[in-house]
Amino acid sequence: MNSSSSPKPPVPSSEIDIAALVKRHQLGLWRYLRALGCDGSMADDLVQDTFVKILQKPFDHYDESTTGAFLRRIARNLFISVQRRGGKVVAVENVERFEQVWIELVTDRDGDEYLEALRTCFQKLGERPRLALELRFRDRYTRARIATRLSISENGAKNLMQRAKSRLRDCVERLIEARNAESK
Repeated sequence: MNSSSSPKPPVPSSEIDIAALVKRHQLGLWRYLRALGCDGSMADDLVQDTFVKILQKPFDHYDESTTGAFLRRIARNLFISVQRRGGKVVAVENVERFEQVWIELVTDRDGDEYLEALRTCFQKLGERPRLALELRFRDRYTRARIATRLSISENGAKNLMQRAKSRLRDCVERLIEARNAESK
């Protein structure tokens, strides 16, 4: 059997440069937690707690992908624990499905490719849909406040944002597919 086809043996975490590991995975882990529903502060805390956990309990590093999945699993479990302690119900099967979608969609470690596509597509939206989404997701306006600000009905604000999100999703998917086709 050819030695190049056999898997590499794992590297014990005691032999890994933890600072480099944090640098490689911190941003992607933070974005993953934000996508799960953490606010920025909670995501900061959970990323830190995730790396503390691996310092407390060593693991074997096989490759970047496996290590990334391991770190996401720790962070996801910490998130679920925090939510449950706060009395919030977490649908674990939805969180596990989210992990599957994350792996399918985020081909780079930290999601930069999708973030850049989202920025590009967001700029292509019309002024009103872009403002509605900014008010909702950046400024945390309620649908009623958005409707008032845009001088439309609450239902109109809901429909405007749904159409805008659908256009964003379609645009991002097209950009990512085109980039993937170019790289092949």
